[in-house]
Amino acid sequence: MAEKNLVGIIMGSDSDLPVMKEAADILDEFGISYEIRVLSAHRTPRQTEEYASGAHQKGLKVFIAGAGGAAHLAGVIAAFTPLPVIAVPIKSKSLDGLDSLLSMVQMPPGVPVGTVGINQAKNAGLLAVQILGSADPAIREKMLNYKKKMEAEVLKKDENLKVRLKAGN
Repeated sequence: MAEKNLVGIIMGSDSDLPVMKEAADILDEFGISYEIRVLSAHRTPRQTEEYASGAHQKGLKVFIAGAGGAAHLAGVIAAFTPLPVIAVPIKSKSLDGLDSLLSMVQMPPGVPVGTVGINQAKNAGLLAVQILGSADPAIREKMLNYKKKMEAEVLKKDENLKVRLKAGN
C-alpha cells in the first residue's frame, strides 16, 4: 500500500514552481510524502474548494499554499479545511511580493493562515515538518538532527572566520 501524502503543496500558477519547489525539496529531505497541485482561488474556485474540503479525509495533515499578487489562495484553502495552512507570498513584478504578503497576513478572525516571508518556501516546508513532528516522534527527531546540523555548520564558519582573521586575511 502506498504511503499517504501528508502535505498538500498548492500554487496559484505553474510559474510559482521554482519557489514552491523549495518546500518540496525540504519535505523530500525529511522523507515526508506530499502532493503538488496548481489551483487558483480565482480561476478554479470550485476545484479549490473541493480539494481543500476533502483533504483531511484523504490523510493530508497540513497545506503549503503559494501565490502572488492578489494572493487569496491560502485564505480560500483555510476557509474550507480544518487543517493548518502555511502561506508563501510569491514575489510579484509590480510590488515585489508586498501585495502577496499583505493579502496573506491580513486574514479575518476565524480563518487563520500562518505566513512565511516572501519566496520563503523552504521555511514553509520546515514549518510543515515541525507541525507534523509535534505528533510524530520520528519526524521530531529528524528536525532535532537538522537543527544540530545547522548549528555545526555555523560553528564551523565561525571557527574558519577566526582562523582567517588571525592570519590577517
